[in-house]
Amino acid sequence: MNNALAAAIDFASAHEIAWPRDPAADPARWGVHHEDTPPYDRLRGPVHARGPQGGVIWQGGREIAAWGEPARADLSFSVAKSYLALLAGIAQREGLLPDEQRPVVERLPGIGFDSAHNRAISWAMLLEQTSEWEGSCFGLPDRVDRWRKVSNDPRPAGGPKGGARPLQRPGSYWEYNDVRINQLALALLHLFGRPLPEVFLDEILRPLGGGEGFAWRGYDDAWLSLPDGRRVQSVPGGTHWGGGVSISARDQARIGQLLLDGGLHAGRPLIPRDWITKMRQPCAIAPFYGRLVWLNGDGQSFPGASTEAYLMVGAGGNYVWIEPALEAVIVLRWLDGAQAAATMRQIAAALGP
Repeated sequence: MNNALAAAIDFASAHEIAWPRDPAADPARWGVHHEDTPPYDRLRGPVHARGPQGGVIWQGGREIAAWGEPARADLSFSVAKSYLALLAGIAQREGLLPDEQRPVVERLPGIGFDSAHNRAISWAMLLEQTSEWEGSCFGLPDRVDRWRKVSNDPRPAGGPKGGARPLQRPGSYWEYNDVRINQLALALLHLFGRPLPEVFLDEILRPLGGGEGFAWRGYDDAWLSLPDGRRVQSVPGGTHWGGGVSISARDQARIGQLLLDGGLHAGRPLIPRDWITKMRQPCAIAPFYGRLVWLNGDGQSFPGASTEAYLMVGAGGNYVWIEPALEAVIVLRWLDGAQAAATMRQIAAALGP
């Protein structure tokens, strides 16, 4: 490890997010659910203590740095959204989702896409967060996340979070909305006919040599029966209301390397290459976003990253930065978001020629 990279890691380590490591120690300072209006400002699924600020860096397909507790399976918050996009790619590989531009209701009637408004919603809209899906998913109404403003959204807040924003035509408005993401996860569960954590382990993590400690947990009341009679849990695309993906930094790096390699691992195509290309294509009405990944086409959304870079981002300072320009994957965990740009600049400079 060169001196510049060691200094960048020291900088990151010195800027851990202020959230308590144990959510039970100071619940009011942990998580994002506090921003919601009552009665939705509470956890609905399990959470657990975390490790220190840490990370993993791969370059040229091998690990060149690791710090903190890289083998610890920690909550990843909205990094899990990107995992839903990968599962949709597997569904297409398996012929379960031949055309993501078609309406969801065509294949899955009766799960919340049957209304006059929702019938037009396609899989692609859900993946781009432009669906404007209307309804409730496991007791959470979509309106609790209307007017949602997140740090990487360059637009100003349009109104109060949870306010009565009028719905637009599906596909015509971009909004970061966890309820709609959970509805996508529910649709994927029905599409596969088996629990999503099981699919993710079998089709991605285990083939990559990972999976130790991995868990993807749902809300306490998010159980349903499949047509074959099995009782299964639907999982959320993050930890907004608890639950979500617990995964190690090393496994996150493995997944990032899979994307960097175009979905190919050990000669086997785990994710179709053209699906990964589509994930990186800018949304027409939100060019800072692809299919459940954040983009840096203007070079300003993530200073220090190249315009080719794309990122999986989760609350609590969780980043998986896929950087084709440097042939690198950088995982950052529990980093103070105010120092993310400075950290990324230092790491990029250290990894560059």
